[in-house]
This record gives sequence, C-alpha cells and structure tokens, in this order.
Amino acid sequence: MLRRSAIASALFALLVLSCDAIDPRLPDSLYSEAVELNRQGKTLEAKSLMQMISQQFPDTQAGKQASKDLYLIKVILKQDLQQRQKELMDGMRRVANALTRYKGKNKEYPSALVALVPEYLEKMPETPWGHPFLYRPYVKTPIVDIKGKRGVVSQKFNTAYDGYHLVSLGVDLQPGGEGMAADAFLVDGEVYRQGGLPEIPQPQPLK
Repeated sequence: MLRRSAIASALFALLVLSCDAIDPRLPDSLYSEAVELNRQGKTLEAKSLMQMISQQFPDTQAGKQASKDLYLIKVILKQDLQQRQKELMDGMRRVANALTRYKGKNKEYPSALVALVPEYLEKMPETPWGHPFLYRPYVKTPIVDIKGKRGVVSQKFNTAYDGYHLVSLGVDLQPGGEGMAADAFLVDGEVYRQGGLPEIPQPQPLK
C-alpha cells in the first residue's frame, strides 16, 4: 500500500483535475514522493505513483520523467522477482535435501519440518520473505493386496511416510497468483508445475 502521504497526494491530484487551474507544483511534489518511496525500497508503491503521474500529467516535466523512470522500475522489479524466485527454489531444494537425508536414516519422511532441526537444518526453513513452508507427508500406497500361494488375497497396510508435498504460497499467502504471489510446489523433491497438487492416496494412516 502507498504511504498515507502518497495516497493523500494522489487523491488530491485527481480532485484538482476537475478544476480549471492545476497547481503547477503538484506534479513535481508527487514525483518527489515517488522518488522517495523508491529510495526507501518501496518499489511497488513508487511504480503505482509514477504510473498515476505519467497518466494524469503527461505534458509536464514530472510526467515525462515519471514515464522514463517507469521503465527502470519495471527492470528493477523483474530482476528482484528473478532473484527472489531463485532464492525460493534454492531454499526449497535445501529442505528437500534435508528430507532425503532424514528418510535415509529413519526410513521415512518426518511428520513435521521441525524434526529436521538442528541435525539436518540449522533452523526452521522459511521463504525469502519470511513465511513458513507448507509441508504434508503421506504414504504413497496405503494398502497393498498380497496374493498367497493358494490364491488367497490379504492386505498389507503401509504406515511409513514415503512421499511429501512442499509448498510456498507466495508473498500473499493465498493460493494462486502471479509474480511474487505465485505458488511453488515440490512433490517428493521434484518441482511440480501442473497447477494444483496431485491428490494424496486414501486412506492415510493415523499417526
């Protein structure tokens, strides 16, 4: 969200557009606000304000400069997105590696990620923006039919967790979304790109 001063300035700008005379200092004031937002690292807020300035005051020096700055801001946002996505996948792969090592020792995946700390991970894993990962272990084949020598079929119930889902819901912590809000999935350590996660076989054992 924009800072209160930025919101107030933007609303004021829209109001004065309906007047016969526009304060010539307004575009420059708004542009200075956008520059300050960008300096503080609030790039998305700066982008929104720059867009408003370039659209509402296209013939002013501030409007023309805002249009030029928008290109650079979009480049910065794209680079930041790519860096965050790389950091996210690197973090998820570290968790997957820790899960593999845990399973190698314990013959199944843990019921919760906290079991990885501190032997396999120094601390509880989280996304680059500080949100926890969603983790769900499961049994791939809960029930197996076993045919005896005389053709009698019996059932074996598996209880060891041999599969898992690892999910990041993006910066908004909501399913779906694009850019920084996009979801990321790992299924049994592999990147899953087919939309929603595959269904977990039922019935799962109670543990």
